[in-house]
Amino acid sequence: MAMVVISGAVVPLVSWTLARVGVRVVVYPWALVASAFLAHVLTFRWVEPRGWRSIRLDASALVPRRVALAALLGAAGVGIPMIALLALGWLRVEPGPPGSSILAAVHIGLFLAPAALWEELMFRGYAFHALQEWWGTAAALAVTSVAFGLIHFANAGASLAAVCVVVLAGLMLGGVLVVMRSLYAAFAAHLAWNWTLAGLAHSAVSGIPFATPDYRIVDAGPDWATGGVWGPEGGAGAALGLLSTTVYLYTRRERRGEGSHD
Repeated sequence: MAMVVISGAVVPLVSWTLARVGVRVVVYPWALVASAFLAHVLTFRWVEPRGWRSIRLDASALVPRRVALAALLGAAGVGIPMIALLALGWLRVEPGPPGSSILAAVHIGLFLAPAALWEELMFRGYAFHALQEWWGTAAALAVTSVAFGLIHFANAGASLAAVCVVVLAGLMLGGVLVVMRSLYAAFAAHLAWNWTLAGLAHSAVSGIPFATPDYRIVDAGPDWATGGVWGPEGGAGAALGLLSTTVYLYTRRERRGEGSHD
């Protein structure tokens, strides 16, 4: 219902207004995140009295240190494997078309941010909370991560191997939520991962190409390692990065003796 309202009424009005003032913005990801927020607002009004606290999106969950660490983990999880692939010669830097890398990075961020927030609300928001309450944390992680992977089958160039890596990404992001007790942190990790790929490395994200001014990183090795047309996040390097990050998260959790949820 929320998506119908946003898409049918709000998006056409906002698109028309932006066009009138000469502003070029891709509205669709913002419509998605607006519909997810509206759905959560209605859920908290009618179903879940604890509100945003139940999904770790209240003020107490906005801890700058946790959010910064999550962003660092997200960027490093894909950035370090890419550096290794560049060192091996399996990824290669080539000149790109003229343009501003900084301006492109900003525009890419404005697209990626609402898309990442929508996915976090959908897969690590109230749905995760409800599954965790009913079946426990392990089941919530498994179900939401598999669902997160399956929706990416619709992307261009999707393969079983690439989608399996996305499932690992779901487990990592769910781990950020569980260990750091903050959906803000999960969002930061998600955005940092995607922006490192598209905004910094100028490569595809889940098979989706972005602008590549000044330079671009291209595949020069076996697809099982580099991800092929899906981009570096579909290869073995990214899978190892995700597994390492997830192990670190849960090791950190065990050291601190944190419970699965409270």
